[in-house]
Amino acid sequence: MEMQKWIMSGLFFAACAFAVVLLFTLPGKAEVAEESKPTMPQVTLDAASAEAIVTANCISCHGDQLQGNVGPSLQHEGSEHDAEGIYSIVSKGRGQMPSFKDKLAPEEIANVALWLAEKK
Repeated sequence: MEMQKWIMSGLFFAACAFAVVLLFTLPGKAEVAEESKPTMPQVTLDAASAEAIVTANCISCHGDQLQGNVGPSLQHEGSEHDAEGIYSIVSKGRGQMPSFKDKLAPEEIANVALWLAEKK
């Protein structure tokens, strides 16, 4: 019976120590909110580069004229989202659309976002 008390108190101490470690290592609300909305870098629009990136990465789902295919039409994307909203969608993905943050540099995504934001 005495041994069981020692084992239980040891398990309780280990659980408390684990809770303290988690308390200091898990991200807070502000950090989670920051991750959920990526910050768009400042870039100057380069339309030719943006078109090349879109041709290489987007037309298989959005169509060669951005008319929509598997994915929605992007021909008037600027009427629905601003550049930062588009940047967030392309970076994180949404619905069936995958994230492109590991495939494109943030500056490339920002350039495409600026380009698409002009399509109204």
